[in-house]
Amino acid sequence: MTQTPPILLLIFNRPDLTEKVMEQIRAAEPSRLFIGADGPRADHPDDVERCEWAREVATRVEWDCEVHTLFRDENLGLKEAVSSAITWFFEHVEAGIILEDDCVPHPTFFPYCAELLERYRGDERVRVISGNNFQPPGRTYDASYYFSMYNHCWGWATWRNAWGSYDGTIPEWSDLKETPWLQGWLGSEAEAAYWAEIFDRVYQEQVDSWAYPWTFACWKEHGLTALPAVNLVSNIGFGKGATHTRNGDAGTPHRPADAIDRPLRHPHAIIRNYRADRYTSANHFGIQITPPPWHRRIRNQMPEPMRRTLRHLVDSFRN
Repeated sequence: MTQTPPILLLIFNRPDLTEKVMEQIRAAEPSRLFIGADGPRADHPDDVERCEWAREVATRVEWDCEVHTLFRDENLGLKEAVSSAITWFFEHVEAGIILEDDCVPHPTFFPYCAELLERYRGDERVRVISGNNFQPPGRTYDASYYFSMYNHCWGWATWRNAWGSYDGTIPEWSDLKETPWLQGWLGSEAEAAYWAEIFDRVYQEQVDSWAYPWTFACWKEHGLTALPAVNLVSNIGFGKGATHTRNGDAGTPHRPADAIDRPLRHPHAIIRNYRADRYTSANHFGIQITPPPWHRRIRNQMPEPMRRTLRHLVDSFRN
C-alpha cells in the first residue's frame, strides 16, 4: 500500500465542509497532518464559534498520526493566511499535499500525488502535481496525466524547493513585464495581455490572492504542472460563504471527483499539452485567442487539402 504523503489542511470557519474533507483524509491515514487556520474576523461575531468548531473537526484524529497546528488568533486575510501556512508546512516537510476546506478529493488522489511526488522529485521542469481536470467530458489522453502551464490548486502537491520560489509581492514582475517573456511562455498575445493585467494588480497589491503569485512563481521558472486525465478533486465551496468562488468559475463548479486507474500510465515526455491549455484559457479564463493577421493570407494561398488539415488542427485547439 502506498504511504500517503504529509498533508496540509487549510481551514477557516466552515466546519461542515471541513468535515467532508476530513472524511477522505481519515480514510487515507497520513502519518503527518498539518492544519493551518486563519483567525476570526473582528467584524463577524459568528466567526469565533465557527472557527473553533472547524478546528475541533480538523483535529479529530483517530489513527496513528503526528498532528501539527498553526492556529491564528487574529485574521490575516486569505493571501497571508494561506501562503504563510504553506511556508510553515514546508519548514517541516520536503514534499506534501495541500487541501483547502472545500476541496474534497477522491481516494485515488492520494496515491496519485504520492507516486508523482516521488517520480518528479528534483526535476525542475515539474513544479506542481494537481488533482484538477477542467477539460471537456469524453476527452481522451495517451497517459494517466498530462503536463500544463496551469497550476490549478483545488487539491495539489509540491516540493519544498518549488515553493521556495514563491514571493507574494512578485518583485521580478517590474522587470519581466517590459520583456517578451510572458507572451513567449504562454504562446499568444491575448493570454499575455490577460495575465499581465493580473500580475500588474498583484504587484500593486490590489488583489488578496496567494494563487496568482504562485502561478507567477511557477511560470518564471518555466515550470509545468501534472494534471490528471480525470478530475480527482471536487470543489464544494461555492456559495455565499466562499471568498473567491461565490458564483463559480466558467465550466468548473461542482465538477465531481472520479477515480484514476492504477497503475498510472506515465507520459513518454515532459511536454506541455497546448491543446488542453488553449481550451482552459478559453473556457476557464474566458481568453479568446485569435490567429495573427498573416494566418489568413497564408491560409488563402494553400491548396484545399491543406486548408482542410489546417481547419482540423484549429478545431482541435478550440475543442
